[in-house]
Amino acid sequence: MSYRWLALARVLHVLAVVVWIGGVAAVTTVVFPLMRRFGSNEQKLWMFREVEKRFRPQARLAWLLVGLSGFYMVGSLGAWARFTNARYWWMDAMVVLWAVFGLMLFVMEPLVVGPRLERRLQSEPERALARIAAMHWVLLVASLAVIGAVVAGVYGWF
Repeated sequence: MSYRWLALARVLHVLAVVVWIGGVAAVTTVVFPLMRRFGSNEQKLWMFREVEKRFRPQARLAWLLVGLSGFYMVGSLGAWARFTNARYWWMDAMVVLWAVFGLMLFVMEPLVVGPRLERRLQSEPERALARIAAMHWVLLVASLAVIGAVVAGVYGWF
């Protein structure tokens, strides 16, 4: 194992998490509240499409970098056994969160949530925005909890 490659993997991992979860935070706390203020359904739908078009590729790339760098670090450190040790529950939480977002980014959003949300934004925009905002709040709070647990776990708090 090369320390430099491990350090690079950690740098990429942290930067990708910042881009990914930072984007979720921005969409949750800035974009959705702003969309609710728009007067017309067309404006809301336009904003949703524009944000989605720009953020989805960034989120997908960040998600992929998080996964690749994470698996590289675990493999390089020979830390696979930690996933069976309750003391390292926060590592399992990282992988579960990563998998949930992968499912959302690559399966649920493009095939189910996105098309359904577009239809609902046209017919009942306030209700649609409230539901998607609530889902984003759940994902954001869970993400921040996992990030906090990971940092605490790395420093031996658990």
